[in-house]
Amino acid sequence: MKVLHVPYGSPMIDLCHALKKQGIDATACHFTSNHYQFEPDLCLNLENLSKHEREQKLSEFLNEAIAEYDIFHFHFGESFFPDKRDLETIKRAGKKMVMHHHGSDVRIFAVARKLNPHIRVKPEWTEKKIRQNLQVLSNYIDHAFIQDYELYPYIQPYYKEIHIIPHTLDISRIQPVYPEAKKVPLLVHAPTRRDLKGTEQIVKAVNQLQREGVPFQFQLIEGMTYEQTKEWLSKADIVIDQLRIGAYGYVSTEAMAYGKPVICYLRKDVSNKYPPGLPIVNADPGNIKKVLKDLLNSPNKWKDLGMQGRRYVEHTHSPEVVANQYINIYKKLF
Repeated sequence: MKVLHVPYGSPMIDLCHALKKQGIDATACHFTSNHYQFEPDLCLNLENLSKHEREQKLSEFLNEAIAEYDIFHFHFGESFFPDKRDLETIKRAGKKMVMHHHGSDVRIFAVARKLNPHIRVKPEWTEKKIRQNLQVLSNYIDHAFIQDYELYPYIQPYYKEIHIIPHTLDISRIQPVYPEAKKVPLLVHAPTRRDLKGTEQIVKAVNQLQREGVPFQFQLIEGMTYEQTKEWLSKADIVIDQLRIGAYGYVSTEAMAYGKPVICYLRKDVSNKYPPGLPIVNADPGNIKKVLKDLLNSPNKWKDLGMQGRRYVEHTHSPEVVANQYINIYKKLF
């Protein structure tokens, strides 16, 4: 069984590593390079080509991939071409396809705001664009993957089969550094998009607490490589993920793997469906200052929360546990 993952993202790289450990021939292919310096198995570097050259290279690569791979595992609502014309070609060739949605590619604001008063969405992903994309994709693809129940309402009307599987993280590469009580702890926040993560409210709370004399350092992680981000997570005593989306993502998972207490907004209905033992400290834009102050003033809790988080990641996100769930679905495609 040979599986091709396209077109970008660190989640698919980690997933391919996990699948390989379980004996699946999986390839992570990025269509373009990225400033985070993620390291896929293959990168086409399309950004260096003209539009015509990009089309030609993608067409050639698609034909090669159809000859070589059994399953096409797409990510972020994308395929080889923006108009999705490749889906018909792949289907006619008798190959199997699955779609992996990760967040903004399906988060419909009209649906989200009924469930979450704090939600923000990427303006480039309009409701019309998302619905049209889901309609086209689900005409060719029956199976969709998501990492939690927060994304379920958006895609439920479209796909025949929806599989909720946590994202994976190779925890063997992450050595936990549990925080100890100290006079000036380090607080870290790593937003990919400030408006989506509630960064403005976090910075406001941080500034207010510092003016009130609460001792801590604050590091905003932006524009850094993946390795630099991990270094800061390793150094941190407390990590804040996001205050608006309603579910935890990669930053929370990596922070917990490093043994750090994590503050993140979890929608109650989503939180109830996570596996038991999730130690995330829940906060939203309205109470972040109080929640943060309480945690900063409770250094006796930091290490315990960190150890709980590490155990949770080992149990829920380990490559072996996650990869086998995907493999079981792959087998059902044939």
